[in-house]
Amino acid sequence: MLHISIKAEPIFRVYGFPVTNTILLSAAVFVFFVALALFYSFQIRREEKNRLFYLIHFGLNFIYGLFRSVFEDKINYFFPLLGTFFFFILLNNWSGLIPGVGTLLVKTSESRHETLVPLLRGGTADLNTTLALALITVVFSQYIGIKTLGFFAYIKRFVNFKSPMAFFTGIIETVSEFSKIVSFSFRLFGNIFAGEVIIAIMAFLIPVLISFPFLLFEIFIGFIQAIVFSMLSAVFYNLAMQKADH
Repeated sequence: MLHISIKAEPIFRVYGFPVTNTILLSAAVFVFFVALALFYSFQIRREEKNRLFYLIHFGLNFIYGLFRSVFEDKINYFFPLLGTFFFFILLNNWSGLIPGVGTLLVKTSESRHETLVPLLRGGTADLNTTLALALITVVFSQYIGIKTLGFFAYIKRFVNFKSPMAFFTGIIETVSEFSKIVSFSFRLFGNIFAGEVIIAIMAFLIPVLISFPFLLFEIFIGFIQAIVFSMLSAVFYNLAMQKADH
């Protein structure tokens, strides 16, 4: 039976805390991410490099170049966070496309009823994950704005009684900051969740290779969404460092 749920399903509990299928796969992605980082750190010290090292190095240089066009001389301060955003989101997007993810079902009991739910589910197909990433982005943009301009200079962006136009512009800026949380989280969640649903439906209706073109398309979409999220974060951080008058 085709199983589609907009929310992540709990698989088991640890001291009352529900461990969902998205947490399980996100934890596996995190371990894989750390292993790749350690591998790269080890390989970069060696004279003879592995082919995987050059693949990772190419990806790092590509992303570094994109962010450098935004930050220029400040790139080394922001790249660790933005690079982590990109690769973590990319791996989570692609992990949901691995065969078995979303189709390997286990029995769970909820409200005294047993039901079959997917054992694993892509992390970015869970609104909780994308909301957490959006909150990190928006909160850090406030931090970097205050750190760069100072508290009172930065707050003028939102509270400014210099003129009626400046006052209403401040209200719009305040609403805009909160809307970033919604747009960031729902854009990423909507694209990844919709893609997984389409692949699941196609595979359920016509299971013989019909979903393969959609799979290739979703690999591309996962890459684009990782770039969009991290690049928009970079642009917002850069704007946060600009004075209100500019």
